[in-house]
Amino acid sequence: MYAFIKRTFDIVSSFLAIILLSLLLIVLALLVKLSSKGPVLFKDVRVGKKGKTIKVLKFRSMYIDAEERLEKYLTPEEIEAWEKERKITNDPRITKVGKFLRKTSLDELPQLFNILFGSMSVVGPRPITKKELDDNYTADEQKLLLSARPGLISNWGVNGRSEVLFSDGKRQQLELEYFKKRSLWYDLKLIFKAIGVVFSSKGAS
Repeated sequence: MYAFIKRTFDIVSSFLAIILLSLLLIVLALLVKLSSKGPVLFKDVRVGKKGKTIKVLKFRSMYIDAEERLEKYLTPEEIEAWEKERKITNDPRITKVGKFLRKTSLDELPQLFNILFGSMSVVGPRPITKKELDDNYTADEQKLLLSARPGLISNWGVNGRSEVLFSDGKRQQLELEYFKKRSLWYDLKLIFKAIGVVFSSKGAS
């Protein structure tokens, strides 16, 4: 029953959100297009439910020569940190519009389409790369993590975001904790908490 209600909520809420936010989506798409060369959307390859490869949609926030900039502007230590946590302070690859989109989490709005078409859910563990999965979770933990669709909103996302890292084990702990607590009520609690986190920009980068 939980799975059925959750999927129904995903479909209805994402469809309504796309309709209500359509003008905002168009404006943001234009800002991205006019601010720098490259496509409006970035398709981030991640691991989805049951280990299936999915393409998570985001408004592009980086320059199209992002990888070249990574090698040009970062030290080997910073590159190593990026490969480990996928986060860099003052990332030179991010455009001015991209910084705004990331700070406000508006870059993630296209994931409403991922939710509508079933590769993601409104609430669930955040989608991660295959390397992040293999490097930070045991086989049993991976099985648990991949038993659910990745979420736009996650236990980790509303309780630290980029302030809580893989390196100290706390991010893994928060993501796995979701499976002990998940229910319709807990999902709703995370949704309402996420609204406050987005407006405060806490942990965003």
